[in-house]
Amino acid sequence: MKAVVSEFMEEDILREQLAGWDILYRPDLVEDRQGLLAALADADALIVRNRTRVDAELLARAPRLRVVGRLGVGLDNIDLAACKAAGVAVCPATGANDVSVAEYVIGAAMVLLRGTFAMPSRLAGGDWARNALMNGREMQGKRLGLVGFGSIARETALRGQAMGMRVAAHDPFVAAEDPAWTTPLGRIEPAGLDRILRQSDVISLHVPLTDATRHLIGPEAIAAMKDGAILVNAARGGVVDEAALAQALAAGRLGGAALDVFETEPLPADQARAFADLPNVILTPHIAGLSRESNRRVSEVTVASVRAHLAGEA
Repeated sequence: MKAVVSEFMEEDILREQLAGWDILYRPDLVEDRQGLLAALADADALIVRNRTRVDAELLARAPRLRVVGRLGVGLDNIDLAACKAAGVAVCPATGANDVSVAEYVIGAAMVLLRGTFAMPSRLAGGDWARNALMNGREMQGKRLGLVGFGSIARETALRGQAMGMRVAAHDPFVAAEDPAWTTPLGRIEPAGLDRILRQSDVISLHVPLTDATRHLIGPEAIAAMKDGAILVNAARGGVVDEAALAQALAAGRLGGAALDVFETEPLPADQARAFADLPNVILTPHIAGLSRESNRRVSEVTVASVRAHLAGEA
């Protein structure tokens, strides 16, 4: 069996779990499309993150390919219909980075509510600025609104409840009688999107990027949000209209925003400038799901799925 890995993962897990396989571990292949296509000519498995495009062109150049392992859960870089037509299974690492993303959301919300994000540089520059931080907000008693209620949102909800937040979620695909609405810490309130926008102090996005969700958070949705609300997007770039968000932050309509994902990645310099002088924004380069612990879990789950699929075909 031959496996090609085009983006970074825990190499020791890869080689230990696929001992005896022909392994091409080249995390730089994501930058070399032609090199990747050539490497796939005799590959049985491909392992990717979110930047490698798995499309009809790639599948046509990989006649032996039987499985794509996705080091994460988002599948917008993978043409699922083309994979199905070619008989190629797609195995996301479902659940492996849920905790990492949920902790990012709660941590970012806490920092934005308290307003402490700019303090290290101000203090280092000699500005004591104590008065500026005297009216930071607590998590306790605030409303956390989740747009989408999948596994990551559920981990986020539990942590929000532990901080004393009242939690509601909007997800038309989760039935009202689903036991997920009740956690060990209490009940999550099912709510419509409009109510989430109007009533939440913190809004966290947990939806995939589809035609229906593209720019879901645009000018109209932002206008419906509470004054001073916090927005966190660690789901998918494109769900938020970034230009509209930057305008709302600059106008003081919102209390802050944390963006870990962007419509174009890496974030182009001209688009980044819209956020450059804003004091109430946290920008990170698509790392919410990456941590020392989750990197290993994701690698373990992905390799196990790839191995199991090919073993089942043998």
